[in-house]
Amino acid sequence: MQTKSTWKPVAFFLAWLVVLSAPVDLLAWHAGASTAMLSRMVMWCPGIAAILTAFRFRVSSEELGLCLPEGKSVWVGYFAPWLYAVPVYVVTWILVKDAFDWAVFARAQAGPYRMEAHQGLFAMAFGVPSTLTFGLLSTIMWALGEELGWRGFLAPAFTSRLGPTASGLIVGAIWAVWHYPMLLGAGYNAGTAHLYATVCFTLMVISLGVLLSWMRLVTGSVWPCVIVHASHNTLVQGVLDAMTSHTGRAPWVTTEFGAGMAVTVALVATAYVWWARRSRTRKALA
Repeated sequence: MQTKSTWKPVAFFLAWLVVLSAPVDLLAWHAGASTAMLSRMVMWCPGIAAILTAFRFRVSSEELGLCLPEGKSVWVGYFAPWLYAVPVYVVTWILVKDAFDWAVFARAQAGPYRMEAHQGLFAMAFGVPSTLTFGLLSTIMWALGEELGWRGFLAPAFTSRLGPTASGLIVGAIWAVWHYPMLLGAGYNAGTAHLYATVCFTLMVISLGVLLSWMRLVTGSVWPCVIVHASHNTLVQGVLDAMTSHTGRAPWVTTEFGAGMAVTVALVATAYVWWARRSRTRKALA
């Protein structure tokens, strides 16, 4: 990459990120909601900004982390969201009355296929597995847009100067703020108070930023980060949220805007950073 000793590529990326994201955010504000198309468009704004930066400053595809990772890191990426998300929802389903709403999820899954007579069985045998596989595969396309920008280009740029933890905190904060227009102006929240939702979301995203920054450094590839992002969106938004009723305190604990994952993501990120540091120390001493 040219001009590695300066911040010019970072400034160029951030400028294009604003230029590309602003029109999509304004249209979402006007509509009062983030439609599926607008969500897909805005998710690729960081990726397009990274591609433009790569052309301008001759950043190679290898530097963007597009090399294939080890198979083990892909599985770690897939199951990481299970570690921090599933416990939050299970505990909520147990403690909050009527929070677990399997009937609504099953009906939504079975209805389009005219399987009303066997809704629960169909949802279990077809709905959940298809969402967690084919739903995941389609989500990878959109997650790649974000991760190409955040962890493909931006995180390594900060890591080379400040280290992976500081990089994760900074990129995570930028990542969170980048979501604010949709969160505050386009209904991207769980219906709780805006300040509460914003604080919880920000803490979760910053912790996730640290996790993914370290994962990018350890694996040398952006693809495990893409898998984490896609698995998170598919599992949390496509399955767990769909099974959870917004009753009582449930939305204050679950979703991306509740306190639950703000805590559990931080715990999983801390554990991964501890493991990564220990692993790097062992390799250095070997």
